[in-house]
Amino acid sequence: MDFNQNYFEIFQLPVAFDLDVDELATRYRQLQASVHPDKFASATEHEKRLSLQWATQINGAYDTLRSDLARAIYLLELNDVHIEENPQLAPDFLMAQIELREQLDEIGEADVLDGSDGSLAKLETFKKEVNQHLGDYRSEFAAAYPDDVPVAQMAVYKLQFLGTLRASADKLEEKLLDY
Repeated sequence: MDFNQNYFEIFQLPVAFDLDVDELATRYRQLQASVHPDKFASATEHEKRLSLQWATQINGAYDTLRSDLARAIYLLELNDVHIEENPQLAPDFLMAQIELREQLDEIGEADVLDGSDGSLAKLETFKKEVNQHLGDYRSEFAAAYPDDVPVAQMAVYKLQFLGTLRASADKLEEKLLDY
């Protein structure tokens, strides 16, 4: 195995945003089985170290490729495009994010007044809307990459925003369900 391979090469998959995650999982299990440190218990120290390094590399590659957002960022990085900490985003997108955040906050505040049943129903509707936006931005990235990298990069920023909002919605759901 070659430590200079990109993550797609490790799994022998085409370098692309759209990939078969079931195939990725199958190849991950096969690779992990072949390099798992337990298989090298009686090997030399050098072989044990290589096994551990490969297992770590495979885990990192799998974690990156199985996540749409992480995979999109990685694809951009393969093209020497790096995600900025504070990107310039369109004002209408930012206003929409503020409105969604306020809507989520209102759902959380309504729980105190109305009880969790009403809030859970509103939260479910909210999460469907956020998931729709996430799907739209995934499609936007897939359509733009690799031909229009600036548009693909903007789609990543949008995915980051919505991913954070989705994580907040999931936390609110856990709170409402007393997890």
